[in-house]
Amino acid sequence: MNTDSQQILDEYLTWLREHSEVRRVADWGEITVPFLDRHNDHLQLYVKRSNGDVVFTDDGYTLADLEQSGCNLASPKRRGLLDVTLNGFGVKLDGDALVVRASSGDAARKMHNLVQAMLAVDDLFYLAEPVVTSLFLEDVAEWLTEAGVRFTPDVKFTGKSGYDYRFDFVIPRSTAQPERVIRAVNHPTNDAARTLAFAWIDTLQARRADSVAFALLNDGEQPVGSSVLEALDAWDIRPVVWSKRASVAEELAA
Repeated sequence: MNTDSQQILDEYLTWLREHSEVRRVADWGEITVPFLDRHNDHLQLYVKRSNGDVVFTDDGYTLADLEQSGCNLASPKRRGLLDVTLNGFGVKLDGDALVVRASSGDAARKMHNLVQAMLAVDDLFYLAEPVVTSLFLEDVAEWLTEAGVRFTPDVKFTGKSGYDYRFDFVIPRSTAQPERVIRAVNHPTNDAARTLAFAWIDTLQARRADSVAFALLNDGEQPVGSSVLEALDAWDIRPVVWSKRASVAEELAA
């Protein structure tokens, strides 16, 4: 890698600690983390003990904000996507609230899963009409199939930190190419790049040493910022904007 992996991991965890805040709200602890939603507001979640477990919730904010922003999740297709997204992180719905329960020894990992789920669900805003006319993940899967790429969808790796990370597609190693791991990024931002980089670095031990990461970046609505491309490249993740996907078709199919 261009930079020492352990140093990046340590710097990331330090940044996370230094930019998180905790305060008391009635019977709950309110935790503010340095991840931004599409309004550039920091994510907030709430935690308390209940019957021996630790309960984390977003208090219904994520889904309520989507509804208020015109993203109706009532259709079977979109509701199905919401369910798949939450199931991938082990997060449940309690009414409109995203909720996860944990034991004391598992609390950090479950909190991490809720934060990742909140970011993923917030990204569903970009399914609101007329922002996009199709689901980007489905578009990527369809393109890979048409290009003759053999892949396994929705693969989970456990990182050195103990946290779980989902990658959208894994292309197995062949005689011509190493294993290739793909994340489809519907709304490429600096936060999305940082989150993907941490997932890639943290899960190095779960993959072959020669594995290659690709980020397929949706540029259908607006250009992908140069800072996103540069950040991914610096972390040894191949950024590929969707409009230029043909440039890697042969490499992925090999």
